Amino acid sequence: MRIQIIPMTKERLPAVAALEQVCFPADPWSVELFQAALDSPNTSVLLAQGEDGSVLGYAVLSVVLDEGNLDNIAVAPQARRQGVADALLSALTGFGREHLACLMLEVRASNAPAMALYEKHGFAAVGRRKNYYEAPREDAILMTLTF
Repeated sequence: MRIQIIPMTKERLPAVAALEQVCFPADPWSVELFQAALDSPNTSVLLAQGEDGSVLGYAVLSVVLDEGNLDNIAVAPQARRQGVADALLSALTGFGREHLACLMLEVRASNAPAMALYEKHGFAAVGRRKNYYEAPREDAILMTLTF
C-alpha cells in the first residue's frame, strides 16, 4: 500500500470526523474540535491518504515551546496493520528530531499493539494516569520520546 502523509485541510474535515466516529465512538472529537486544531498555530494535523485520495488515518500534534504532544492518532479499520500508523509516527518523530526536545502521548493501558508501535519508534513508558479514559474507564500509560 502506498501512503502519502500530507497536512490536513478543512476540505477533509468531514472524512476525518467520520473516521473519528468509527475509531472512537464512545468519545469522538467533534468537527469543531478538528477545526480548532487546524486553526491553531500550535497544532498540526497530518493526514495519511491512499493512492486514490482516501483518508487512511490522521494524527494531531500540539506543540508548547519545545514539547510535542500526540493528541490523537487513528487509522481506518480496513487500513490497519498496513503501515499507516507507522508512516504517521515516522513523520511526527522526524519533525520532533528537528524541532522539539520531546514527544509525549497517552495510550490506553490495554492497548498493547499501540504501545508496541510507540516503543518501536523510541517511546518509553514513564508513568500512569489513573482512570484517564472513560467509556470504558481505564488508566492511561504516559509515554515519552526524548530527542
